[in-house]
Amino acid sequence: MLVIISLVFIGLGVLVRRKPDVFWRMDEAWKVRGDAEPSESYLESMRFKGFVSLIIGGYFLVWALLVIFL
Repeated sequence: MLVIISLVFIGLGVLVRRKPDVFWRMDEAWKVRGDAEPSESYLESMRFKGFVSLIIGGYFLVWALLVIFL
């Protein structure tokens, strides 16, 4: 179960790092009129969140592998 959780964290982290504007379109785009784009600060904060998600996913993966093999 822990391996699955870690893979979800890693997958979401990679997605957010590569395409941070996807979540803006789902989360914030409906609040503005017209053809708007996310701000650079929003994109940077999402990239940071993706990085944190990758770190947490890696931690869980290492922890799960240690539990399995030890």
